[in-house]
Amino acid sequence: MTGEIALIEGDGIGQEVIPAATSVLEAVSSFEYTSVEAGDETKAETGTALPEVTEAAVKEADATLFGAAGETAADVILPLRNAVDSYVNIRPVRAYPGVNALQPETDIVFLRENTEGVYAGVEDDLTSSLSTLTRVVSDSASRRVGKFACEYVTSVSAEQFHVVHKANVMQKTDGRFRDNVREVAKQQGVEIEEFLMDAFATRVCLSPEQFDVIVCPNLAGDVLSDLAAGLVGGLGLLPSANIGPSNAVFEPVHGTAPDIAGQGIANPTAAVLSAAMMLDHLGMQQEAARVRDAVEKVLDTGPHTPDLGGRATTREVTSAIIDFIWANLIGLNRIAVNLSLT
Repeated sequence: MTGEIALIEGDGIGQEVIPAATSVLEAVSSFEYTSVEAGDETKAETGTALPEVTEAAVKEADATLFGAAGETAADVILPLRNAVDSYVNIRPVRAYPGVNALQPETDIVFLRENTEGVYAGVEDDLTSSLSTLTRVVSDSASRRVGKFACEYVTSVSAEQFHVVHKANVMQKTDGRFRDNVREVAKQQGVEIEEFLMDAFATRVCLSPEQFDVIVCPNLAGDVLSDLAAGLVGGLGLLPSANIGPSNAVFEPVHGTAPDIAGQGIANPTAAVLSAAMMLDHLGMQQEAARVRDAVEKVLDTGPHTPDLGGRATTREVTSAIIDFIWANLIGLNRIAVNLSLT
């Protein structure tokens, strides 16, 4: 037994890709699972999109693997992030061989502040015709994501990271974010470069190879990482991790895809790669590498689901990933046996 995992399939294709990811996990190790519910269907049945038992299971688990929620997404994922005190969201955006990418040299990791900004939930109706939204940015949250970014670039041997903001307009809030991240980076001896988010949006589309690690406020990280997904083949390839001090929630970036839900053709890649990120978080780097290697092999050679131009089903792609894991493991065992005989 290597860890207790909370599973939340959620709505739409979440009910297809999370079982796929679980099948892949079982090919590399064994876990204790707690299956709990959240999302639109759960709200229709229970009156709440995120039952207390689900939130409690997430807090108690070593990690959580979450699929997607529909109209109730904000009522599910934001409290789940709060449940694990997730202060940073990690979104790798990478082009893979075998996938028709607009910018095949793209390989970027977005580190997104995950607790504040306009997602803090401070909204109000002042009158029947006027609503407001308060943007929240604190020194503590900004410095925490800045510290994480410094540790991250050091761990991956990156030379620097880019801070993307809009401090020329949002001087108090983005200015506070930028200044705190800048100060932490200076203290840690890490080089940074700054971009205004609108300029970055253009530059990343034209020449994404100049970017490696991006640090940005909450909303900017959400939007810009989705923009970058269009450069590599779509949201079906993007995993993410919501990291807290002691546990974390892992989820594909895509939504519920109601247009294809139930047809068995959802791309499981993002969910499987999210599971690989979870393995890394649990200290299982070798198992995570085996999963990623298998995913990359299948993306390169097929089969592909329709979103990538193929005709394969979710089950067929998942089986191909598992087959490659086992074939690679057998190959490694044969090498080990041969070495022991020499």
